[in-house]
Amino acid sequence: MTTRRNLLKQGLLVSGAAFATGALANGFTAAAQAQAVTWRMPDEGAAHAATWMAFGPSEEIWGKKLLPVARQNLASIAKAIAAHEPVKMLVREEDYDIAVSLCGPAVTLVTQPIDDLWMRDTGPVFVKDQAGQAGAVGFNFNGWGNKQEHGDDARVAGFVAGEVAAKFIETNLVLEGGGIEVDGEGTAIITESCVLNANRNPGLSKAQCEAELSRLLGVQKIIWLPGIAGKDITDGHTDFYARFASPGVVVAGLDPDPSSYDHAVTKRHLEILRQSTDASGRKLKVVVLQGPSSVRSKYENKEFAAGYINFYVCNGAVITPEFGDRAADSNTHDTLRDLFPEREVIQLNIDGIAAGGGGIHCTTQQQPG
Repeated sequence: MTTRRNLLKQGLLVSGAAFATGALANGFTAAAQAQAVTWRMPDEGAAHAATWMAFGPSEEIWGKKLLPVARQNLASIAKAIAAHEPVKMLVREEDYDIAVSLCGPAVTLVTQPIDDLWMRDTGPVFVKDQAGQAGAVGFNFNGWGNKQEHGDDARVAGFVAGEVAAKFIETNLVLEGGGIEVDGEGTAIITESCVLNANRNPGLSKAQCEAELSRLLGVQKIIWLPGIAGKDITDGHTDFYARFASPGVVVAGLDPDPSSYDHAVTKRHLEILRQSTDASGRKLKVVVLQGPSSVRSKYENKEFAAGYINFYVCNGAVITPEFGDRAADSNTHDTLRDLFPEREVIQLNIDGIAAGGGGIHCTTQQQPG
């Protein structure tokens, strides 16, 4: 039960011709691979200066039924994180008052035009150089392959970089933060269905992608998972399939429903991960976190994202969903407690956001300390 978001409003589709222009692949050359690595993306579990979010649900995209509950879910996530570290929330000027009323004083609101709430995908990916200076990579957000209007969200990465005075790092690569998972020590897990998709990077080879991600993120080895394209708006983001709990330790999802489109692909992912080593040569320890067998929610629909892998690690806590399946919810709590023994495990009801096809991790972007 790990289905993820389709278009909530089919009228928001953008013409596929928009991504057919431009010589994306031509921007990646052998010189990039030879360039000394100066940037590194820290593991999510490293210390944070802040978490960035976006108070961005709109009635146009979310509809009248889901809009209020999605806003409440966002506020709950923000307040849970704010108990452990600063939270900065982008908000449209016209939504400022309702954001204040829901989020309270613990969350810092920053006025900025936005299209939606998925800060993991629209925000910059933060990195550090060898001296500890901050950088922010802008991955040219294009609405998950031009599936949704994204004019304002395309400017979010640059705006946030400016807000924190980080060096804005440009690239020709088109992808989203939800498609990247790193251990902070040179290893990344990435789904082919997203990053190598022609709706983002036409003509891009694995070698070209690896060279550019080495330059931008300090990645020395990429473990490629097939993912699955065309079933959800993200084309199969990594952060719904596999996450690093620590270097050498991966927690991965398994969809137990044989009738689900994710059943076979999650089984294949587990096979790949169990046979993989990281950049340091360690064989990965893979912890399986199975999704719920049932969901108790009046908002359940075919896009409902009922998976536990999309948790968020902040300073002192792990924020994760619960879905009303007592056994699966309890197992998730205990598994994450064992994987993150020094952090509090906080489970939240996120039925509105899940009904929109996303999760807690999708709504956040960490700014390293």
